[in-house]
Order: sequence, then structure tokens, then C-alpha cells
Amino acid sequence: MAADFAGKVAVVTGGGRGIGRAIVLELARRGADVVVNYLRNEAAAEQTAQEARALGVRAVALRAHVGDPGKVERLFQQVGEQLGGLDILVNNAASGVIRSALELEPHHWDWTMNINARGAWLAARAAAPLMDGRGGSIVNLSSLGSQRVLPEYVAVGVSKAALEAVTRYLAVELAPRGIVVNAVAGGLVETDALQHFARRDQMLADARTRTPAGRMVEPEDIARVVAFLCTDDARMIRGQVIVVDGGYSLPT
Repeated sequence: MAADFAGKVAVVTGGGRGIGRAIVLELARRGADVVVNYLRNEAAAEQTAQEARALGVRAVALRAHVGDPGKVERLFQQVGEQLGGLDILVNNAASGVIRSALELEPHHWDWTMNINARGAWLAARAAAPLMDGRGGSIVNLSSLGSQRVLPEYVAVGVSKAALEAVTRYLAVELAPRGIVVNAVAGGLVETDALQHFARRDQMLADARTRTPAGRMVEPEDIARVVAFLCTDDARMIRGQVIVVDGGYSLPT
């Protein structure tokens, strides 16, 4: 694989496991030095950083709660101190409460919005100064629930819709600074996050049978599209949401 990102620095929030881990390793394979952000699972983040270092790049695991402005500012201060700048930010960290609209509590709503939408804005705001003079790419991870109504997904779906709006606004505002902003919305991927869904087994069965591509989306499928959006070939793609679902959302 070509070293598209040799000499570049990337931060992946929530980068220790699942899709985040796949993105970290994809960027590292392409030559980027990587920061694996995590909140709770230090062991997984350190393991992912170790796998990235085995690919010949610098990699560090840094803890930060992306919904906390002070912690986000400190995270990117550390990135500047330890790696000298920033070229790629992937806002992958996500959380949320899986309940119906009438069962949600206000603190569930606030938690979900703060991590999924506010967190991406906070990270972009802190990252932009590190990209000045070198340009950069920001990719936000959304989901099909931003546009489609999924059972008990209201808080997460609304937060992802907000994230896509943030993507569009940032794409325009940061363009004069040479920063490209887009989003990737993935189909159902079998990760630990699915453990929170009561209908997990049925969701997986549906995805396997009704995806036109003939298989479910895997973390690496999303990681490759994220990486593409960070290359020069994608510089005229701005403020878009690229759906990676194997065609799952197409049939009625």
C-alpha cells in the first residue's frame, strides 16, 4: 500500500476498539503517526497503539473525555507537544442511550448529544489551530440512524443528524484554512457496541440477508473510505456524508 500519509499526524477519537481501531491501523499502514484517544479502556487503546507502532509509525494512546471542553483542549495540546502538529482528525468516539423517545430521561439526551455532536465540534475547534499552515482533513463518523428511524435509537439518531449538520458548517468555515471536512455513515457493523441493543440478533440476521453486497459491512470497509477522504484525491469532496452500507439502505 502506498504511504499516502507518510509524515502526517492523525488523531482518532475512540480509537481503541471496533471501527476506531480499524481506522487507526488503516492510517498507520498508510504511514501516518497516530494518536489513539480513549476514555475508559486503556488496555485496548494501548494494544491498538502497539499494533500501529509495529507498522513502523509513531503511536500513542491518550485519554480524554471528548464531551469535556477542558479535556479536549488538553488532548490536542498534548498532540502538539508530542507530535508537533496535526493533519487528520477522525471523530469516531460515540456513545448513547438506547431507549424509546418516551423512556428517555433528559440526562440521557444530554449525554448522547454531548459525546456525538458537541464532542466532534469541540475536537474540531481544538484541532484547527494545529492544522494551520499545513491543511488537514476532518472526518466525522455518523450512522444510518441520522436519516432513518430505527427502534429505540432516537437519542443517537438525533445526535448523528446534528453531527452531519456540524460537518456541513465546519466544511464551509474551515475551507479557507485548507481543512477538508466530511462524514462517513456506516451500515450495521458487528462490534461491541451492539451489545446494548435488545434486538441485536435480529438486527444482525436482517443485515446479513438484506444487504445487496452479500455480506455485512466490516470495520475495515469504513476505515478505507475514511482514509480516502483524507487523501488529495478527495479534496473536492466537501461537507458530504458518504454512506458505506453495502446497499442495505436502498431496498424498501
